Amino acid sequence: MLGMLFNEKECKELDYVLRKELDEMLLDLSDQRLDQNIRHAIANRYKTVFRMYARFAPQKELSRYAWGGRSSQFKH
Repeated sequence: MLGMLFNEKECKELDYVLRKELDEMLLDLSDQRLDQNIRHAIANRYKTVFRMYARFAPQKELSRYAWGGRSSQFKH
């Protein structure tokens, strides 16, 4: 476990960076041209970044990035 302290500006920046990364990964995951192994790696990374974002994001924002049933299409 690692603890970090952020000021308000840094929190907003982290929020922005994580949201943009989640958006980009969702876009990549919807791209059927990508190899299954690559999509699986992106899906694993998405879960990690989503958990990071979920620690401080409002519930309303979390639902926007919730993966829902789409995760089953990336399993082997």
